[in-house]
Amino acid sequence: MSGWTLGEKNMIATAAVCAPSVHNTQPWVLELHGDQDDDRHDAELYERLDRMLPRHDPHGRDRLISCGAALEHVLLALRVLGWAPRTALFPVADRPDLVARVTTTDRTAPSDRDIALHGAISRRHSHRMPFGSTPVDGETRARLLAANRTDGVGLRPVTDPAEIAALARLLSHSALVLRADHAYQRELSAWTAFTRDPLPGGGVSAATRRTSTLPWAGLVRRTTAVPDVGFLADRLGRELLVVVETPDDGPHDHVRAGMAAEQIWLAATDAGLAGSLLTQPFQLSETRAGLEEALSLGGFPQLLLRFGQPTHHA
Repeated sequence: MSGWTLGEKNMIATAAVCAPSVHNTQPWVLELHGDQDDDRHDAELYERLDRMLPRHDPHGRDRLISCGAALEHVLLALRVLGWAPRTALFPVADRPDLVARVTTTDRTAPSDRDIALHGAISRRHSHRMPFGSTPVDGETRARLLAANRTDGVGLRPVTDPAEIAALARLLSHSALVLRADHAYQRELSAWTAFTRDPLPGGGVSAATRRTSTLPWAGLVRRTTAVPDVGFLADRLGRELLVVVETPDDGPHDHVRAGMAAEQIWLAATDAGLAGSLLTQPFQLSETRAGLEEALSLGGFPQLLLRFGQPTHHA
């Protein structure tokens, strides 16, 4: 069996580059082994430890969530190319930076779902403004929640008004803590690119500085105006909010959480919705514990997904 063609390599690599990542650090390296004259035919995704964010992500959880999103894009591209990929997470015990090895030995026709989600890769982006006023309908909500096909990952919609109020209090608390954390702010500034559309791996856009009110900016800066908890709860109540949780809190769980989150986000994009992902608040132990209690979670919350109707200025 021949290895990758140049066209396949380009398509797989492009899919990985389009994956979301913490502070747009792209903390991974993708290696494709084999060419048209080589029997070896696999892909390996490595974690880039030189892209650490010691203040924001001291345990590397967000870095592995980002790797999980990139892995999901790689698998999706392979399926669209007609391959049936098999994935092993952390396959080598003494190489913890080797996040995943993907092998392809069998051919299979891509599903309509895979083709649609692959088409959404280039359109997916973080919406950093308020959503439109029309709520997400029940049928679309159900379809998005069914998009998660990652074993060991649960989805917890936040719909009850009391739960939304608790979430608003926790997000407000997190914002105040991060806004006052000078070391965190220096790190965020170091990963801020002074362009509207930074290249992949080039940091977050300076345009986010102009979006100064939670929950839309996601990134909390020194100038972020933290809204009244009641106002924030009212806004959150108009969105589709989904907490991604895992049974444990190890590296496998973090990668799988990133894979599941990207499956849902791409499905939302394909449905014409806008969305964003929040992990910052989950880095504060009191916020994470508070969310577990408020939602009576049986596992570990890893991130929050929020979806709604797009507005013109995202």
